[in-house]
Amino acid sequence: VDWGEVDYLIVDTPPGPSDEHLSVVQYLAAAHIDGAVIITTPQEVSLQDVRKEISFCRKVKLPIIGVVENMSGFLCPKCKKESQIFPPTTGGAELMCKDLEVPLLGRVPLDPLIGKNCDKGQSFLIDAPDSPATLAYRSIIQKIQEFCNLHQSEEENLISS
Repeated sequence: VDWGEVDYLIVDTPPGPSDEHLSVVQYLAAAHIDGAVIITTPQEVSLQDVRKEISFCRKVKLPIIGVVENMSGFLCPKCKKESQIFPPTTGGAELMCKDLEVPLLGRVPLDPLIGKNCDKGQSFLIDAPDSPATLAYRSIIQKIQEFCNLHQSEEENLISS
């Protein structure tokens, strides 16, 4: 596949390490991949897959940009009270990231506006600029951009040395 000139290429893969992951890493190795962003939910079953994925990334020397905890709480649009739909019974992504020394890029709360806007083919980032999910996404995106910019600068320094 020729994606042409792109600033970022995001590849969404199934959970846990698999042949798809190995194929993507091997196929894109010449493109100097900046790193992996690994998505989890607060539930232990998801965290188990993510631990395996982190181990895989380390084995193939794929930098880990960080982890994002999706479906991390729900803020009621009426009463503004936060509820944990999927309680982090084992500490969630925060504790896992601390234990594995991997950055936690952020937590994205459940937000019905995301689904509604996706169904309409619209961006919730534009439609709901002040929602907790939008603010979380913007913060996560900024951290990813900073990592990639730093990674690119380090690579350029190695080439010019």
